[in-house]
Amino acid sequence: MTDTLLPSATTLPQERRLITELPGPRSRELMARRAAAVSAGVGGTMPVFVERAGGGVIIDVDGNSLIDLGSGIAVTTVGNAHPLVVERIQRQAADFTHTCFMVTPYAGYVEVCEALNRLTPGDHVKRSALFNSGAEAVENAVKIARAFTKRQAIVVFDHGYHGRTNLTMALTAKNMPYKQSFGPFAPEVYRMPMSYPFRDGPHSGPEVASWATSKMEKEIGGANIAAIIIEPIQGEGGFIVPAPGFLPALKEYAAQHGIVYVADEIQTGFCRTGDWFASDHEAVVPDLITTAKGIAGGLPLAGVTGRADIMDSVHVGGLGGTYGGNPIACAAALGAIEAMETEDLNARAREVEMILRERLESLASAQPAVGDIRGRGAMMAIELVMPGTVTPDPELTGRVAKAAHAQGVVTLTAGTYGNVLRFLPPLSIPDDLLRQGLDIVAAGFNG
Repeated sequence: MTDTLLPSATTLPQERRLITELPGPRSRELMARRAAAVSAGVGGTMPVFVERAGGGVIIDVDGNSLIDLGSGIAVTTVGNAHPLVVERIQRQAADFTHTCFMVTPYAGYVEVCEALNRLTPGDHVKRSALFNSGAEAVENAVKIARAFTKRQAIVVFDHGYHGRTNLTMALTAKNMPYKQSFGPFAPEVYRMPMSYPFRDGPHSGPEVASWATSKMEKEIGGANIAAIIIEPIQGEGGFIVPAPGFLPALKEYAAQHGIVYVADEIQTGFCRTGDWFASDHEAVVPDLITTAKGIAGGLPLAGVTGRADIMDSVHVGGLGGTYGGNPIACAAALGAIEAMETEDLNARAREVEMILRERLESLASAQPAVGDIRGRGAMMAIELVMPGTVTPDPELTGRVAKAAHAQGVVTLTAGTYGNVLRFLPPLSIPDDLLRQGLDIVAAGFNG
């Protein structure tokens, strides 16, 4: 491990620096303009407006330098404004910004699909299609699975999050803020038990998978299921890492019943967990895999990649969209993937995990409210509970996050019960800055 930045990372000073209260006067002015112009339905975490960002810092419009432990919800994995991403974006924007791949195609789209086919799990022949957002990728995965199987039922899991469109809201478990008042939702969606070791007790992964598959058989029938969709590590649900053997058992059941196994790797993919994809950890090879977030260094891009026979089962014109695989977003993705490969960001994610785990274990030994530490790579979390119980403590979680925000550390909460602090630092963050940010979070327990 090193306390220096990666060679191609930003030249912004990597330090926390507060020169005004948070929010400062310029951010307050912009917050007032936001309130007057932006729908109140658009949420927010911190009332500061960003001017620049890179490495492990975000610089606001008042000149404050904040420590970034969120990466824009796991998007800027390679860091903000990575030179390889910026250079490709600039070159592509100067050439052309849009033609629509379905009208007059361009090489960048093909190159991103080739990279996805090469990097995703499995050595079988694959095809890919590109879209704009994670929700759009998941929705298209459902379309593809239904076209291939000629079935309708879709299986998802407790605590899962898959998006905000009508279909993906149906797939998502949590009501507030994602589903409240927005129904009715798409039909033929069935929710099954998730392996949640902190709350399951001493049950093995295959045992919990057996409960889920038995429920599928009784309530749906394996022959009626088009797809099983699961996050290998659940994101918004609270960074839940299923017990070993749970995912392979689900994949085996899917294979036995001709069900398309879909790994939603939108948050876990592209070096976030210390592997290219979280499915790699247990050598699970999905039939389809959805990607977004970290794929393009901050630009909107998403993909569905999978077995060629499944991907090619859709009629011509059945997949696509005006902006899907935008040439600038594709250029950014190629720059981000180059950075991940040349800088070995999987190894960097494992280094980040060592720092996170060491500091969080120290915190847990001092704070009985820390009920669980979990995650993998640069995707770690702590679940806060009433000491000695598994009763969620969302109030403490909110107080700790708010205290960190006041001290210039960008932190995110998550979890079905609102009691999880999640840590998603960019892999360009210096070690000392990461440790400082975690120290500030720890201090928030005493504030």
